[in-house]
Amino acid sequence: MTQMTPPPAQPGRSGSETEPPFLSLHTAVVLLTALVLGLVVGGLTALTDVPAAGAVLAGLTAAGSTVPVLRSLIGQPRERSGA
Repeated sequence: MTQMTPPPAQPGRSGSETEPPFLSLHTAVVLLTALVLGLVVGGLTALTDVPAAGAVLAGLTAAGSTVPVLRSLIGQPRERSGA
């Protein structure tokens, strides 16, 4: 006779508590947008025949300064109420 083996347990579904995500969706969107803007500014600065270090600093400055602005522009998701 053959015996059926149970399917392997799926990770994360065994406990009743789920682990929260490492980054929220809001944080991920803000950081990725800041990264893209920093890359654009750094790339455009590099095209103006500035030394590479200057272009990197311009990109880092742009990315860092856009984070607070993007955080206020991209609002937190609202909590869904009850029913």
